[in-house]
Amino acid sequence: MPTVVLVRHGRTTANVAGVLAGRTPGVGLDDIGRDGAAALARRLAPVSPAVVVSSPLERCVQTATAIADGREVVTDDGLAECDYGDWTGRPLSELRREKLWKVVQEHPSGVVFPGGESLRGVQQRAVDAVRTRDAELAERHGPGAVWFAVSHADVIKAVLADALGLHLDHFQRLVVDPCSVSVVSFTERRPFVLRVNDVGGDLGFLKSPARRRRRATRTDAVVGGGAGDAAQ
Repeated sequence: MPTVVLVRHGRTTANVAGVLAGRTPGVGLDDIGRDGAAALARRLAPVSPAVVVSSPLERCVQTATAIADGREVVTDDGLAECDYGDWTGRPLSELRREKLWKVVQEHPSGVVFPGGESLRGVQQRAVDAVRTRDAELAERHGPGAVWFAVSHADVIKAVLADALGLHLDHFQRLVVDPCSVSVVSFTERRPFVLRVNDVGGDLGFLKSPARRRRRATRTDAVVGGGAGDAAQ
């Protein structure tokens, strides 16, 4: 079966500001996000994807266009961001005080965002979209085809959890940074996860922090994915 390269969109001002953009229209890449997408395009240049598919939201289409190398970008609602409903547009610092935040962290399969989607629903539609597209490309281009799917952190994490055989309640253990690449090869018997959150950069963030500048310990997963370790 074909191999899907799951790409998270580049950084946005909403990521840096700590705002849950969700499906807010007009949220595009910031300067670092555009630079990241250009760098990712150079990394992916040797690959000839059978198709480049994107969430319809602007930040994903911009990223997809950068890595498409002139190819057509096809949008798919199945890869769209989670509909966070009433949480959309609110600061993450404020959302952390909501009772639902702990449920999102510890029991995401039980979450339905007020006025929005359930995370179970997000996973189902995203996995269906990826597997359906994968099967179509196998028929048209053969099992060796590679394709790009540009989406959002929580959506990609949900697809990876499914491919890894993880219950959705464990998907917050995964991290998907801006302009990261995660790679899954689906076969008739099982998926093989070849890469997770590959950003191709240096590992300087792993250095022991200076005594007076302790690195913040990651405890909660950032709803919506955050701006990545490089922004910390």
